[in-house]
Amino acid sequence: MLFSHENSEYLLELLVDNNVLDDSQIQKALQAVENSNGQLNIIEVLKDMKYVTDEKILTILAEAYGMEFFNVKGYGIPLNALEKFPAEVAKQYKVIPVTFEHDILTVAMSDPTDVDTIDSLRYLLNCHVEAVIAPQDHIAQLIDHHYGSLNENVDSFLQTIQDPEDIGSKLVEDLGEETDDANNEAPIIRLVSLLIVEAFKKRASDIHLEPLSNRYRVRYRIDGVLNEVESPPKYLQANITSRIKIMAKLDISTKRVPQDGRIHLTMMGKGIDLRVSTIPTSHGESIVMRILDKSSVMLDISTLGFMGEDIEKINRIVKMPDGVFLVTGPTGSGKTTSLYAFLNTVNESTKKIITVEDPVEYHLEGINQVQVQNSIGMTFAVALKAMMRQSPNIVMVGEIRDAVTANIAINAALTGHLVFSTLHTNDAPGAITRLIDVGVKPFLVASSIKAVMAQRLVRKVCRNCAEPYAPTEKELTFLNLSEDFFEDGTLLKGKGCSDCSNTGYLGRMGIYEIFMVTDEIQRLIFRNISSYEIRVLARKSGMKTLREDGLRKVLAGITTISEVVRVTVGDEE
Repeated sequence: MLFSHENSEYLLELLVDNNVLDDSQIQKALQAVENSNGQLNIIEVLKDMKYVTDEKILTILAEAYGMEFFNVKGYGIPLNALEKFPAEVAKQYKVIPVTFEHDILTVAMSDPTDVDTIDSLRYLLNCHVEAVIAPQDHIAQLIDHHYGSLNENVDSFLQTIQDPEDIGSKLVEDLGEETDDANNEAPIIRLVSLLIVEAFKKRASDIHLEPLSNRYRVRYRIDGVLNEVESPPKYLQANITSRIKIMAKLDISTKRVPQDGRIHLTMMGKGIDLRVSTIPTSHGESIVMRILDKSSVMLDISTLGFMGEDIEKINRIVKMPDGVFLVTGPTGSGKTTSLYAFLNTVNESTKKIITVEDPVEYHLEGINQVQVQNSIGMTFAVALKAMMRQSPNIVMVGEIRDAVTANIAINAALTGHLVFSTLHTNDAPGAITRLIDVGVKPFLVASSIKAVMAQRLVRKVCRNCAEPYAPTEKELTFLNLSEDFFEDGTLLKGKGCSDCSNTGYLGRMGIYEIFMVTDEIQRLIFRNISSYEIRVLARKSGMKTLREDGLRKVLAGITTISEVVRVTVGDEE
């Protein structure tokens, strides 16, 4: 901070008036100035003698000019203020944004008398600007951290993955004021855009941003498997988190409780929804973004991967006039996609279809979809009870979680409605005992359940790099099969190429276990026997297990033995 002769005298007067200096200190400083033949400035001499500091001087100046002294050392500038304040403006005028609230931009500067800078900023930024006072060296450090090193490091990071100039054309946010070119040039915006674009290009279903003790990890879930990708520096964690929360319209000031939001984007000409979930961890907020590509959802049963007689069974089930059809499997096994395909098949103008979901992932034309909102009392049970008064032909319940929901769904089936729903069980016959365990009477289960389908998703062999292979001795031993079993099959395995990111797999398909409730099985359910006995009888009735269906797809060269084993281990007898 430089001081002219005039403002040095004024400053000295202020320091004396505020009892910062005593007479002896002033005399020593004046003597030093005199000895230098006027070459030294008295304020600089007082600072060299440690009688005053820049901070003290600025505090007194701020008070004299009716301004606030702001400690910017180590200050984390809010993302919305950074986005409003271009780097070149900060570097030219040597000021830094502090806050941007209610259309008022507050900036930190070191000279309270510099009204020209404030006027220039108001003109350049087209908003109301107010100033606070801060030491120039602290301002310079903040400029370097947020604009110098941030820009350079983010740009460098972007260049290691892809040309950042390409990002703006690939991702156009459907967020009103945030679609202008100026904002798309902000480094954090471009970085977050890149993470989303890259995930979409790699066909990822989820983006995981995980704060660890000494790094910030980014992983994409591709074909059901998490893959770590090039991750941004740890110090960008807070800025990335804030940016995503702003996009998802979440509260950026709330960091101690989980939050859920949604981002609507147009990506490469396609409408994309991102379901955003945040949860606090010991090293910051962990974020998962589920990518919901409306154009990729398979709404045709024939595309789901049913083989042989299974497709005939499914077509027969979905055309039943009443009853309950359950789809079971763990989270991420494709249950919702299957249900949507079934609903799309029976979606006719002569039928009224209502769904209750948590959340509504994809919007289906011609179907009434209800969103569960537990916070206002709109639970599955409440919504389902209300839906029955709407006189539907077909009802879909996103998940049966308790006895109340289960009983309402079963009663709906018994009164002439076709009900689709999901349940968390390992296999198809296990759904029967699960319903009885939650409190549904066995005779109601036997009367209402028409069929249960268990499913898993396996990765498909990449057709571009597929090559024949023979099963290993270890695989044969694990499956308890001989080589003769695979004699007539066409076993393929991907060796890895650019199309599949060197994994050997590209895309996924389902493997299924379809359990039809026959008259004989109904009698067993009435007697409340174990799921094991039901399973044995179902096998005798022709039910193929998940692993058997998977091995059919191995023989057809669609997937590999290791994939089938991976998703069915623990599900077989």
